[in-house]
Amino acid sequence: MNAVDIAGVGMTEFGKFPDRSPRSLVHEAVSAALTDAGMDGARVGAVYVSNAFGGSLQGQDSVRGQVWLGETDVAGAPVFNVENACAGGGSAISLARTAIVAGEVDVAVAVGVEKLTHPDRSKAITAMMGALDQEELPALRRSLGLSDGGSPFMRVYAGFAEAYMARSGATQEDFARVAAKTHAHGALNPRAQHRRAISVEEVLAARPVEGPLTVPMCAPIGDGAAAVVLTSAALASAGGSPVRLLASVVGSGRRGEDGLLVPGTARRAFDAAGISPQDVDVLEVHDAASPAELIVLEELGIAGPGEAVGLVRAGETALGGRIPVNPSGGLVSRGHPLGATGVAQVVELTDQLRARSGDRQVEGARLAVAENAGGYLGPDAAAAAITVLAR
Repeated sequence: MNAVDIAGVGMTEFGKFPDRSPRSLVHEAVSAALTDAGMDGARVGAVYVSNAFGGSLQGQDSVRGQVWLGETDVAGAPVFNVENACAGGGSAISLARTAIVAGEVDVAVAVGVEKLTHPDRSKAITAMMGALDQEELPALRRSLGLSDGGSPFMRVYAGFAEAYMARSGATQEDFARVAAKTHAHGALNPRAQHRRAISVEEVLAARPVEGPLTVPMCAPIGDGAAAVVLTSAALASAGGSPVRLLASVVGSGRRGEDGLLVPGTARRAFDAAGISPQDVDVLEVHDAASPAELIVLEELGIAGPGEAVGLVRAGETALGGRIPVNPSGGLVSRGHPLGATGVAQVVELTDQLRARSGDRQVEGARLAVAENAGGYLGPDAAAAAITVLAR
């Protein structure tokens, strides 16, 4: 089986950019990744483009990748458009890796992009409802006690948080600790949407959202793009500073299963990579709301049941701790342009393994894991992608 390396990465800043188009965001990210890889775009054999809401928000219902890549150096390469809700970025990387492993191409690009800002903010919220089962939506709203116009997502995350509090002894202050830690990381990231460190007290005093959640615990709406260049290991070894892609696994949820991470996905990824959770040095996890970080750490096996809260209280998940989580600032600080998120996680971890993350560098990092999830079937996520990287 062909080994796969990440030869180059690139991304835009994340934020609200009303004057930028998906095309311009994609061009910046792809150009940066190709430059980082020292790669001519003509060598790219396939491009996988992750986007969730280009149809709803930009009216680009089809051929999004072909349109948005048109001014890049990879224009004309076969393009595969990927939609898997918030897990689209991780899914695009998995598909690009599969093409190389199969020997179909030597070089592939995975790019994720989302343009969520819109003159009518309600359009982004309405578009996000498409990540739910539409036939079951009325029943879901009733079960959550929401009016017909209410959005279920933060109510769902609040429910996961409340359940975690009941079984672990975690408190709202613990969730605020997670958020404050993550915003402190984001303050060190020049590409993050929110770059201001905030205290635990400020998190707790912020505007309530749902249940124990306050605004700084929740991912913002924003825009951005990220790209990675994947190559066969034989090609990558000819130059540059590649990072080995040990595993990239996607799982799909089934109604009735409980968890933020599709059951079995982490085990499949770790088995494929030949590692255990205890081997991991640094993680990027899908913290659409801060309590999700604790829940996912346990579902990944990084911590035992009810033990992740102890890691946070001890400072172990912060930079300088034993197992830093979300050094980029995570979704709540770096930002969450849905289709770009999973790719941006891998950009961050590649930079970490190359020891080029500046003030947020995790010293001695050799093994990294990204967890990217999306959609909701109730009570399980619809999709999850786990990526394992090594240097």
